[in-house]
This record gives sequence, structure tokens and C-alpha cells, in this order.
Amino acid sequence: MLRRVAFAMLALVCAAPVVHAQTADEIIAKNIEAHGGAAKMKAIKTMKATGKIEIGPGMQAPMTATQQRPDMIRNEFTFQGMTGVQAYDGKEAWQIMPFMGKKDPDLMSADERDDMADSADLDGPLMDYAAKGNKVEYLGKDKLEGTDVYKLKVTLKDGSIQTWYIDTDSNLEVRVDSERMVRGTPHKNTRVIGDYKEVEGLPVPFSMEMSDADHPDQKMKLTLEKVEYNVPVDASIFKMPPKTATTTKGADTAEPKPADKKPDEAPKSETPKN
Repeated sequence: MLRRVAFAMLALVCAAPVVHAQTADEIIAKNIEAHGGAAKMKAIKTMKATGKIEIGPGMQAPMTATQQRPDMIRNEFTFQGMTGVQAYDGKEAWQIMPFMGKKDPDLMSADERDDMADSADLDGPLMDYAAKGNKVEYLGKDKLEGTDVYKLKVTLKDGSIQTWYIDTDSNLEVRVDSERMVRGTPHKNTRVIGDYKEVEGLPVPFSMEMSDADHPDQKMKLTLEKVEYNVPVDASIFKMPPKTATTTKGADTAEPKPADKKPDEAPKSETPKN
């Protein structure tokens, strides 16, 4: 009798469907395929996106983002008649922030440079992640506002941590939480990604809402209007330009004053030379 029960249990186990556990690599492969595949993604040498950033109620700033392989990016945004620039040339990150009274280019901090370097990667941190020095861990399934998502923990080479939420149906990312050190302080922010549209057969998110953990009510929304691939780009735009030459007259550069003369001393006349 016991043998019959054992055989019956074995038969049920063998007949049960095998549940295949997802792995990080399988989810990444689906995500890359959903973006058009590795070959098409890597065929993009340059990208130019134009749109606007909504900073607050009634406050908008036109923006342009230009990227070029390998790992170069330049962002421009205009507000109140002034244009700010943030760029990375593959080695150094710099910015011009006239809104802060700085019209000359300045180098960014090391933390800000790492952030710009991450943004400059046209393929993103999942593509060839091991070769880039990144690590990826699958955290399982979850629900995000009613949507089933895969969760991936991405540890970047610089130690920054990202949590990716990937839609189980479309296999496209819908949110990314980031945590990195900025000037020695942990900095957390969230990007909610959506409004995917196809550009030359590749899905591109035309909407991104960004918020800071320290200021959750102060959100910025990026809305793209146009995205172009493989447009001609002058690589010099990513290089930091020289600072504007200014001459400031100080005590050491002041023009010499004529020697003081005594009140009763008449000026000497010069005899013309023949």
C-alpha cells in the first residue's frame, strides 16, 4: 500500500509543470530585445533629443540633449533668457550655470562626473554590464501601481546602486530608483519612465518624471518632442571651452599716477628738438 502511495506521489510530481526560475541575464536579454536588439542599439552612433523640462507650475525650460559614442553627452537648457550647459567628454564633466551667476565653464565634482558618465552611455548599464564592471541581481517580481514588474538591483562600477522596474509584458523599464554619493552624502532619486514611441523602429520614452527623496514634492518632468539618430555632431561641443578672458584692474595693475607736484612749482617747458 505504501509503495502504491509513493508511486502515485512520484507520478504527480513528474506530471506537474516545471516552474522555470527567471534569472537576471534572461530579463536583461528580454529588455534589450524589447529595445530593438543589441545590433540596432549599437548601430546608433549619435542621438539628439529636443523637448522641454517642467520645473514647476508655469515654469518650463526648452532643452536639447546630444550624445555621441563613446560616452559623450551635452545637455543644454534655457530659462529666463539664459542657457545652461552640462557636458561630459569621456573623461571630465563640466558645466556653465548662468542662473547661479557663473557664466564661465567649471569642472564638476567627481560624484557629478560619475553621474554624467552614466548618462552618457547610449546603451545603458544593463547592456554588457559585466564588461562595464557592473553587477546585476534579480530581486523577484513585484507590483508597481497595478503593473507586474521584474526588479533588478544594478550596482554600478562606482558603487552607485540602481533598482530597475521592468514591465513583465513589454519588458521595458518603467521606473529606476538611484542611490549615489554626492559630496559625501547619500543622494536618492526616482525616474518614472513612460510614453514610449518608436523612432526608426526603436522604442524611446518620451516622458520622464524625476523626483528627489529629500524633496518628493519638487518634481521635474522631461517631455521629449523629437529624437534623431546618427545625426552629424561636432565632437568639440563636448569639450570644456576656455574661460572668458577678463582684465580686472587692481592695486598691482593700476596705472601709475603722475608724481605729485608742489603747489608753487611751475611745470618745466621742453625745448623742441630740431
